[in-house]
Amino acid sequence: MATVDTGPAESHAPPARLRSATAPLQRTSPLAVPEQPSATLIGSVQRAMRLLESVAEHEHGAPAKQLARLTGIALPTAYHLLRTLVHEGYLRRDKGLFFLGEAAERLSSSGAKQKRRSTVASTLAHWRDSIGVPVYYAVYREGEIEVMCVSDTPGNPAVEEWADFRETGHAHAIGQCLLSQLDEEGRRDHLDRYPVQSITPYTVRDGHSLMRRLERMRRMETVTERQEYALGTACAAIPITVGTTAATMAISLPAHQADRLLPAVRQLQAEVGRHLGSLAISISI
Repeated sequence: MATVDTGPAESHAPPARLRSATAPLQRTSPLAVPEQPSATLIGSVQRAMRLLESVAEHEHGAPAKQLARLTGIALPTAYHLLRTLVHEGYLRRDKGLFFLGEAAERLSSSGAKQKRRSTVASTLAHWRDSIGVPVYYAVYREGEIEVMCVSDTPGNPAVEEWADFRETGHAHAIGQCLLSQLDEEGRRDHLDRYPVQSITPYTVRDGHSLMRRLERMRRMETVTERQEYALGTACAAIPITVGTTAATMAISLPAHQADRLLPAVRQLQAEVGRHLGSLAISISI
């Protein structure tokens, strides 16, 4: 009798879907929540910042073990973070002690400078509101006129810088005030680089005339100009010397209010006189 091929023998194992259903369940503890990468990163940054803050509190340096203990960070983790901070320049290591590095000191310096700028800006805003005019602060630094801060309001707008303030110092009160604080050589050097040019019908005509005007000014005298830089405006500037830096505070008004200019600048002088001591460090920025 011939053998009939009935095909592969049937398996008596349960189908895959049944095996998965009957397999023991792999239970996960509700407390075993996987740590997210972002959470790990944030934690590392927080620990690094705690180490930086702790090092900053130790002027004469501190060892890794002390820093780990003070910050509550495990010693192996503290070692790893400290090495990273040294590598990036935020810390430096000397004879086993950690100190703030150049990168951290640059951050500190930038933060201090930002705070000083904020102090100047808030002071100018106070004077702007109490006097009712736009207030400017400018310095002469490395041969250039730099307007550092302007405080105005929509009701009392500042003069629009339609011609570069640096190149037109001969025409506005700010520039003339700063140039008046320089010696003759400094003035001539500036005018050689930025020659006098008439930008309104009232602007001084030539460098010789400007030099004579500056020579006639008494030291630390208030400088005023009417429509020399911009038609329809009158400006006044008072000189301020901070160390070796020539500086000025200035105000502006519409030309039809020119009668307010001198009373307003006298009020500004009084305000500056009262606050210059506390602002001396802040304005050398």
